Amino acid sequence: MSKKQIPLKEVSVEKLFFSSEKYTYEIPIYQRNYAWEKDEIAALINDVFDEYNKRDEKKNKPYYIGTLVSYPKGDNTYEVIDGQQRLTTIRLILSALNENPTNRLTYRARKKSDDTIKNLPKFIKDENHEVDIGIENGFKYALTTLKELGIITEKNIDEKFTGYFKEQVHIIHYKVPKDIDLNHYFEIMNSRGEQLEKHEIVKANLMQHLDTDDERKVFNIIWECCSNMNMYAQQSLNGIEAEKVFGGNLHSLQLSSFNNLMSLYLDTTKENTDSNKPISINEILDPNNGNTWIELQDENEKKDSFLPIIDFSNFLLIVLKITRMAEESFNPVEFNLDDKELLNEFNKADMNNAEQVKTFAFNLLKAKFLLDNYVVHHSKEEDTIYSNPWKLQVWHREGKNGYLKNLDDGDSQDVLAQLLSMFEVSFTAKQRKNYLFYCLLYLMNNEITDIIGYRKFVESLADKYFKRVYLDSAKLNKINTPTPRSFDESILNCNGFDESVNPSRSVQDFIDIYGDGTEMSKGVPLFIFNYLDYLLWRIYNKELQGENKKESDSARKEFFEKLGCNDFGLKIFEQFYFSRTRRSLEHYYPQAMAKGKDGFLTKAQINCLGNYAMIGSEANSSGSNWSPKTKLTHYLDPSLKIKRISVASLKFWIMMQICKDKKQWEFDEIKDHQNKMLSILLNNS
Repeated sequence: MSKKQIPLKEVSVEKLFFSSEKYTYEIPIYQRNYAWEKDEIAALINDVFDEYNKRDEKKNKPYYIGTLVSYPKGDNTYEVIDGQQRLTTIRLILSALNENPTNRLTYRARKKSDDTIKNLPKFIKDENHEVDIGIENGFKYALTTLKELGIITEKNIDEKFTGYFKEQVHIIHYKVPKDIDLNHYFEIMNSRGEQLEKHEIVKANLMQHLDTDDERKVFNIIWECCSNMNMYAQQSLNGIEAEKVFGGNLHSLQLSSFNNLMSLYLDTTKENTDSNKPISINEILDPNNGNTWIELQDENEKKDSFLPIIDFSNFLLIVLKITRMAEESFNPVEFNLDDKELLNEFNKADMNNAEQVKTFAFNLLKAKFLLDNYVVHHSKEEDTIYSNPWKLQVWHREGKNGYLKNLDDGDSQDVLAQLLSMFEVSFTAKQRKNYLFYCLLYLMNNEITDIIGYRKFVESLADKYFKRVYLDSAKLNKINTPTPRSFDESILNCNGFDESVNPSRSVQDFIDIYGDGTEMSKGVPLFIFNYLDYLLWRIYNKELQGENKKESDSARKEFFEKLGCNDFGLKIFEQFYFSRTRRSLEHYYPQAMAKGKDGFLTKAQINCLGNYAMIGSEANSSGSNWSPKTKLTHYLDPSLKIKRISVASLKFWIMMQICKDKKQWEFDEIKDHQNKMLSILLNNS
C-alpha cells in the first residue's frame, strides 16, 4: 500500500507569483475585505528585512512567513480558504518593489477590489473605476515602510532585497484534496468558531506533561484567567476563591507556587475526583464543557475591562522568557519576542516534565497580575485634552465593593504613568515589547510594594534606552532604527540586568548620529522625541507642579528660560499625556517649502531634531504644508475650529512659542531650539 502524500508544499514568493505554469488565486466572496493596517504590514516587512540582514549568518536559509490554504477548482485556479490577508500583502509588496507577477490574484464578485489589484501600482479613479481603499492604503503603507528602511530610494530599488524577498521568503501552501467534502472541511476548521490558534497548541502540549486531572484543571483555571487580556486577573479567576489568591483586598498576590494553588483548589472542590482520569481535548479547548469548572465570581460585580497593550500569544512569550532567565545556559539575546516564533520558542524551552510546566503556569498568573496592576493600560475613553485615558491602577476591594485605586499616592504615580505610556506609544506593535519584558522581570524579582524602587527602575530603563541604544551607532541600522538584539545586549547581563554605569554621552555624540541640520540626517527615531517630551514634563513636574506659581515668579521664569521661549502658561503641562494619536513627526518648517535657494531652507536644515516634533496624525495630515506662521494662526485659534494639539507634544508648543516670540522660524531659531533640547536630553536624562 503506497504512502498517502500530504498535500503540503513549501513555496517561495517566486514560485507563488512567478511560476512558469500560470496560476490564479481567487479570493471568494465569503472572505472579508483586505484589512491589514500599517503596523501589520510594517511588521512583516521589518521581519523580512531583519532576516535579509542576517542572510550571511544564516547561510541564506528560507524565512517562513505563514501558511496558505487553498482549494483547487480546476484550470490552475485555487480558491483561497485561509491566508488571503498575507497573500494580498505579499502582492502589494511586490508591486511596491516594481515587480509585476505573472500569476494572478483576483477577487470573485468584487469588481472594485479586483480592479484595484489588477491596476497596481496605479490607482485609476474615474466613473468606470472605483478603488478599494483598504488595498490602496495597504500599498501605500508597504511603499512607505520600504522607503523608511532605505530599500526604495529616489534613485533605485535594492535589487538584492528584492531577490531575497522573492527567493528566500517562503510560505507553506496546503492544497485541500479535490475529493474532500469542502463543507466538512469548513466544519472541522470552524467547529469552535475559529481555527486552532498557536497558543492553544502550546496549552495542549504543556498540559500533557501534568500528572493528574486536578493539576490539569488548575492549569486550565490559570490559563483561562490569563488569556482574558482585557480584564484584571483578580476578576477573571474562576474555580479558586480570589481572596485566597490575591488577599482580602485583592491587591497583592499571596501565594508563591503552583502547589499553593493546588491546595486551594482541593479545598474549594467538595467532591473527590479521579486523578487518573484523562482530560479530553474538548475540555482543554472548551473550559465550559460539562461541569468541570466552578464559577465563584459574583455575577453582580462590575467587570472593569480595558484595552490591553499586548495580546495573549506575545504575553506568553514574555512569561516564557522570564521563566527561562533562571536557566544558567539560557541566552536571552537569542530569544525572539515575536508570536510567529511562539511554537519554536516553546519547543526550544523543552518543557517536558510536570515541575517545569507548574513553574511556568505560576509565573503566568503572577505576571498577569503584575501586568494588570503595575503597568499602564488604556481605558476605553477617547483621547481628549481633558482626560488621560492611560490608567495605572490596582483593582481593590473593601468588603463587598470592588474598585480601582491609584498605585501610589505620591510623585511615583504620575512619573510611572507618564514613563510607561511613553514606552507604549514608542513601541506600538503587539510583539517585541522589550520594555514590558524588563518591567515584568523586575517586578517578578523584587518587592512589588516598593513603588519608589520600581519608579527608579523604569526611570533608569528609559535612560539606558537613550544612552546605551539610541546614542550608540553600533546598535542602529542605516536608518537609525535599533537592531533586533540591541536592547537585550544593552540592558541585560547574562541572566539579570546590567547595573554598570551608563556610558558618558555628549551633544556631539548625538550630532554624529542624527546630525544638526548641516547635512542630511538618516532619521531621528520616535523614541527620542517621546523621551524628550517626558523630560520636559518631568522638569515641570519637579519644579512647578502644584505650586500655583504666577507668571512673575522667578521659578516660573527660570523654567521657561530653560525651554528657550516666553511663558505660554502651565495648563499645557498639566494636561499633557502621551496620546495614542501622536504617531506622526511634524516638520514645523514644512517640507513643501524646502528648496535651498531664494531664502528657503534646505532639506538637511529642516530634517533635524530642532525642526521636528510629534503630533497627532489628524493634525499632521491637515497642516503639514502650512508655513510656520500659518500654523500659529490655526493651532492657536481660540474658536477651536482646528483640533487643538494639547496632548500631542510639549516640544511642539515650545516651537510655536519661539515662532511667536521671534515672529519667524528660520534656521537660526531651529539651531537655538535644538541646542536647548539637546541640553535637556543630555543633562537631565
